[in-house]
Amino acid sequence: MLLEPDLLGFIAAFCTTFAFVPQVLLVWRQRHADGISTGMYLIFSFGVLLWLLYGLQTNAWPIIIANGITLVLALCVLAMKLHFSRR
Repeated sequence: MLLEPDLLGFIAAFCTTFAFVPQVLLVWRQRHADGISTGMYLIFSFGVLLWLLYGLQTNAWPIIIANGITLVLALCVLAMKLHFSRR
């Protein structure tokens, strides 16, 4: 039996969004992000922003919530990379 579409979306959103938490914690604990690609995170963050805008336009809550949180997490990694590289 298939799950209701929004429930399926929320489960998928949870998995893909919170997959970023270990990366954020690792960069924070190590106080460096030498192995993180700035270009990849910039492009990824822009793509996530577009998904967030798409979710807002279509009123798709799983997309809005997941991409809002993912954008914050990705921007945290980017900010830490820039901050720690200046030290």
